[in-house]
Amino acid sequence: MKKAFLQLHVAVFLAGFTAILGKLILLNEGLLVWYRMFLTVMVLGVWMYFSKQLQRINAKDRWKIAGVGFVIALHWVSFYGSVKYANVSVALVCFSATGFFTALLEPLILRKKMEWKELGLGLIAISGIYIIFDFHPQYKIGILFGILSSVGSAVFPILNKQLLLRFTPKTLTLYELGGGWLLLTLVLPFYLQQFPATYYLPTASDLGWLLILAILCTALAFDLQLKALQKISAFTANLTYNLEPVYGIILAFVFLGENKS
Repeated sequence: MKKAFLQLHVAVFLAGFTAILGKLILLNEGLLVWYRMFLTVMVLGVWMYFSKQLQRINAKDRWKIAGVGFVIALHWVSFYGSVKYANVSVALVCFSATGFFTALLEPLILRKKMEWKELGLGLIAISGIYIIFDFHPQYKIGILFGILSSVGSAVFPILNKQLLLRFTPKTLTLYELGGGWLLLTLVLPFYLQQFPATYYLPTASDLGWLLILAILCTALAFDLQLKALQKISAFTANLTYNLEPVYGIILAFVFLGENKS
């Protein structure tokens, strides 16, 4: 159990960098996620192939896992949308609503008893988001993106908890991100109609940050998170992920000077 918590905390710390990278990468949020997923699948696929960890799964399971991957894609697009239409700090405060949505949705999806104490704790985060919305109406779109992101963040580990009973973390990560990338490819043209991009191919700087995002903050962090989920509950995992805003906001103050804006 101690090892699972250590793995989860390392994953959370790595996740704290993702918002900073989202600000440094100037691509549209939809394209950013498309490249992130593509690069991660390529790196992870090659690694698993040469280490002989690549497993085949049947078509029915493949589509089910792809659906979870699409939830991840939507979560990331909305998260980076929040970063770009507001800022890193606002996006991460909205992310803290994940605990509330987990407490609300986990009993409904898994048909468990509702834990009112967990729901109450989650409402504290919601009240914080309302205060930001009230004082900074210029961040309206960013906050809405952020809330949508926290819903996706809550649903993902709940759905994954069941899949981890049958598949290894690396296999699950590869097929989820591969399936999510495929489904995102289909909907991305429609998204870009509503939220147009200024350019489509990453610059050299974008590519460097994307590789860090794909290898360290996605492939490694996902593997650690999924290994931890084999031992701990989805609510505990999401509660621990409430530290991500703390890490991310501190990093935003240090690297982006958001405390001065």
